[in-house]
Amino acid sequence: MLELICALLIAVALNIYLLLGGADYGGGIWDLFASGERAERQRALIERSIGPIWEANHVWLIAAVVVLFTAFPPAFARIMTFLHLPLLLMLLGIVARGSAFAFRSYEARRDFRRRWGTVFATASLLTPVLLGTIIGAVAWGRIPSAEAHSHTASSFVTSWLGVFPLVVGLYALAMVAFLAAVYLTMEAEEEDLREDFRRRAAGSALFLGLMAATVLVVAFFEAPEILTDLTRTSWSWLLHVVTAIAALGAITALWQRRFRWARRFAVVQVSLIIWGWAFSQYPHLVKPDLSLYEAAAPGITLKLLLIVFAAGSLILVPSLYYLFRVFGKIGGPPAPREKLTD
Repeated sequence: MLELICALLIAVALNIYLLLGGADYGGGIWDLFASGERAERQRALIERSIGPIWEANHVWLIAAVVVLFTAFPPAFARIMTFLHLPLLLMLLGIVARGSAFAFRSYEARRDFRRRWGTVFATASLLTPVLLGTIIGAVAWGRIPSAEAHSHTASSFVTSWLGVFPLVVGLYALAMVAFLAAVYLTMEAEEEDLREDFRRRAAGSALFLGLMAATVLVVAFFEAPEILTDLTRTSWSWLLHVVTAIAALGAITALWQRRFRWARRFAVVQVSLIIWGWAFSQYPHLVKPDLSLYEAAAPGITLKLLLIVFAAGSLILVPSLYYLFRVFGKIGGPPAPREKLTD
């Protein structure tokens, strides 16, 4: 039971990270594709929306990694060993993206701002692809066991460089672009900017649906066992049906310009995609042969981890709520700033 709770914590952390940090990546993607006479205003909106919270959102990725290496050391060792190349590139992308975003924010010279903006946007484009590729590789089942004697140097490439993991990477890219565009319709105060991102949100919703179909087609040829896992129970089918309803609800709300409802449906849709993947993985952490029960640390370690996690959450969750509340991400617009007087 403790093993399952720890695995669920990893899924929850990844879910929240995609909804928050993933949308930040999506903002960088739309920064790259800002165009027209409103391009600079679009970039300013993205920068204003991401600025106060982007660093805090990474705490959920850190939480997922900490729970993984503490609760499931063999799974952590296997993933970090054979997927170290995409993981290293992803971490470099996170660092380059954050640094470029900060440097651009304080840079006054236009040409330097443009250069830092290119680094920020390019890293925002590539990092979610790498994250999705890693998740796709874990589900793909080509990661050899650490004890196997048959793996060679090529195993560090063939374990993740394939059509299926890369398609999952593009699927992740579509998700973060969709989330960001939907969120930005709520962030925009000017009607013309809101319309810009409404069109982007609708287009990325269609692209997301196309990528979902592509993932299923590629899985049929490269990993048919994944299709079996996705449809093995009646609950699986119910989850897929609700996901489809949420997708249609998001598109309909965007069409009717009900942006708050569009955001709600988008959050539900993306969350159910993540949980569909998590349920299809069960009971494996790394397919095809490492289950969460086999990889689990001793019971006392799991108990202490859950106690520490619960205690930390008492500080983390209210702090994040306060941060988001101050900057108007939840509960209404931010409080107006008071003018300083001599």
